[in-house]
Amino acid sequence: MGLATFGAGCFWGVEEAFRNVSGVTQTAVGYMGGHTENPTYEEVCTDRTGHAEVIQLEYDPEQVSYDELLNLFWTMHDPTTLNRQGPDIGTQYRSVIFYHTPEQKQLAEASKNNLNQSGRFSKPIVTEIVPAATFYRAEEYHQRYLQKRGLGSCHF
Repeated sequence: MGLATFGAGCFWGVEEAFRNVSGVTQTAVGYMGGHTENPTYEEVCTDRTGHAEVIQLEYDPEQVSYDELLNLFWTMHDPTTLNRQGPDIGTQYRSVIFYHTPEQKQLAEASKNNLNQSGRFSKPIVTEIVPAATFYRAEEYHQRYLQKRGLGSCHF
């Protein structure tokens, strides 16, 4: 199984999008990339912990490739806005790819470069591509938040 971690704004909608991909076997929302150990949602929302809201997923590379996951990541948010997705503003909503292997780093960088050169966006992509750090699972009420409420997506 492969492991992938992405930040693309509010983690509720991001989880729902990835959860429905064939080959994704498990999802969890949480926090990564900050300096506070075991942060709470309330702490992350202060914009002082340095964490991003992320989705961490397990996937079967025989069924879905990392490139396919990257393609979904790029289409679900605006990677040209710094620390903002829709009405959500703050560093916790930044666009970020946390890579777990050198191959993931290479694929993510190539994907970002190709997208930047494609002309799809009028502004440069600001998505960070950084090594995965400690994943802190978010509180249980955040897990599968939209599914629990019968919703298919957020405001995106």
